[in-house]
Amino acid sequence: MERSNHTVTEFILVGFTTDPVMQLVLFVVFLSVYSLTLVANATLMVLICNDSRLHTPMYFFIGNLSFLDLWYSSVYTPKILVTCISEDKSISFAGCVCQFFFSAGLAYSECYLLAAMAYDRYMAISKPLLYSQAMSLKLCAFLVASSYLGGFINSSIITKRTFALNFCSGNVIDDFFCDLLPLVKLACGRKDGYQTILYFLLASNVITPTVLILSSYLFIIATIMKIRSTQGRLKAFSTCSSHLVSVTLYYGSILYIYSRPRSSYSLDRDKIVSTFYTVVFPMLNPMIYSLRNKDVKEALNKLIK
Repeated sequence: MERSNHTVTEFILVGFTTDPVMQLVLFVVFLSVYSLTLVANATLMVLICNDSRLHTPMYFFIGNLSFLDLWYSSVYTPKILVTCISEDKSISFAGCVCQFFFSAGLAYSECYLLAAMAYDRYMAISKPLLYSQAMSLKLCAFLVASSYLGGFINSSIITKRTFALNFCSGNVIDDFFCDLLPLVKLACGRKDGYQTILYFLLASNVITPTVLILSSYLFIIATIMKIRSTQGRLKAFSTCSSHLVSVTLYYGSILYIYSRPRSSYSLDRDKIVSTFYTVVFPMLNPMIYSLRNKDVKEALNKLIK
């Protein structure tokens, strides 16, 4: 990638605090969260691969979501851990480009994947008799592959445009990773064209999947309302509850940061929110999809025994 007219060879990540004691506390917290993320997501992937009862379209998507979350968390957390215990807070220009590229690609991919999972729930509830035929392994694999392809194509565009900016306002990033808003804050010059690209990518990677998810759930709600028994409605809704929680937490945090007017930006507040969807959320996902899931619990007991 060609660099713009700047002399920046590295960036400085401010992180969360400069207090040595708090940095040590944060190191322990992030290490614990990351370890739990790795174990939880890897365990869920192993269960889905090994237990034949979990070889269904729904668990195929959940397994891929666990793989994505495991990779997503690994983009951020190791560097956060190093920053907490090291006096060297720098990240090379190339390292910042790579972190930005993979973080954007995986974030966009998860948006598409959650939309594909909403379609899966729509087919399971609205057309249960045709579900097995409609949601074939070929279609599921196509939806997952398309999620990654769309995510990383858009990530390539935004990465190229972001690091072509002229970083003339210094190299200190007031965040714990190479994020979009802090990088744009360091840039100067005309950014009208860049803002247009940014809004387009936000619409195509976040707003569009959100509309698809809402449309799927409107059809799902319409189908559930036709079920006469209360028990039947609750059972149908329970199959969507985990996905609804996952979508609400993930999309809520992303839209909060990237869809607000500039006047309401607060980097300190945004650090907390971005920590949630980059570090904490990948740990929560396997718990959301397994704690209330009888099949996963039985598969885990079988694996332990």
